[in-house]
This record gives sequence, C-alpha cells and structure tokens, in this order.
Amino acid sequence: MIVTAASNWDWSAVADFMPTFWDGVLVTLQALVLGSLISFSLGLVWALALRAPTRFVRWPVGAFTEFIRNTPLLVQLFFFFFVLPEWGVQASALTTGVLALGLHYSTYTAQVYRAGIEAVPVGQWEAARALSLPYRRTWSAVILPQAIRRVVPALGNYVIAMLKDTPLLAAIGVLEMLQRARLEAAQTFQYTEALTVVGVAFILIAYPSSLLLRALERRLVR
Repeated sequence: MIVTAASNWDWSAVADFMPTFWDGVLVTLQALVLGSLISFSLGLVWALALRAPTRFVRWPVGAFTEFIRNTPLLVQLFFFFFVLPEWGVQASALTTGVLALGLHYSTYTAQVYRAGIEAVPVGQWEAARALSLPYRRTWSAVILPQAIRRVVPALGNYVIAMLKDTPLLAAIGVLEMLQRARLEAAQTFQYTEALTVVGVAFILIAYPSSLLLRALERRLVR
C-alpha cells in the first residue's frame, strides 16, 4: 500500500497548486499575526479590568470573558459575520475572522496575564509603595515586566493553538491554506498532494514559532 501511494504521487499537481497555496499562506499568516496582536492586547486589558478596585468593572468583564471563553469559536464567527451586519456592523470575511480570533483568544490570554500578575512577589508591590511610585508607574515599570516574563511560554502556546484554528475561518469564506487546498483538490480530484502540502506547511510554521518562543523565554529569564 505504501508503494502504491508513493507511485500515485503527482509532482505536477503540487506545482500547479503552489501559486494558490502561497496566497493561502499569506492569508493564514495575516490572520495569525493580527489575531495574536489583538488577543495579547485585549487580554491585558481584561486582566487589568479583572483587578479593578470596583466590582462594577470586575463583574461585567468577568461575565463577558467567561461567556466568550465558553462559546465555540465557530459560533462566534457565524454571529459576527451573519448577525452583526443586520445591526449595521459589517466587515470583510478576513477582518471578521481576525477580530473573532483575537477576541476569542483574548479571554484565555487574560487568565494567563492574571496568573502572571498574581505570581509577582508581594514584596515588589510593597517596595513600589515604599518608593512612593505612582500607580501607573508601579504597573508599567515593576509589575508588568515581571509578569510578562513569566507568561511568555503560555502565550506562545496560544499562538500555536490559534494557528491550528485558522482553518475555521473557511466557514465564513476566508480562503486560507486549507480552504484553498480543498478547492484545488475538488477541481483536480487530487486530494493527497494539496492536503499533504498544507499539513507540512502547518508544521513548518508551528515548529519554528515554538523554537523562537523558547529562545525568547530563555532570554527573558536571563
């Protein structure tokens, strides 16, 4: 069976698929990078809001993040793409997908930031108070730099998870790598080549990313 599968491999089908494939790679990377930036930024906002001194901020933010985190990403994609336009909020499929990815994962990164902040020794807070540092200066110069160093590995894991969720964007018409492979295979009936190329591409994107994050983690620790 292995010999038969190898003999049926068609390199010309791979060559024909490559121009379309690179377009899909670009879309996938755009969704990944922009979604990661949104999730990291919003996640920090949620984490700080969850530590607000007033419950009128903590409770609504906590309820919102729990709702998003416990709702499937696919449902959120459909809601943003099909329901929000009825309320006058409309965007392209890629923009909608990026925003949905970023918002969904921001609820996870918020908990990562929260854990990192709580892991900062109490003595650091006390030292900042003893030096009479302003509230914002305490956060920006003392607490957040230490917290972020602690959470880099966990944030990196969510980047990889987000990469593996980008094929869900095909549900709202985003032509990322996998969707382009499916369309190509549907035309040529050569599924093995297109899907194998996409599978290898996911590995080639995810593995170097994990190595880069490990190197960044080691540097931050030093």
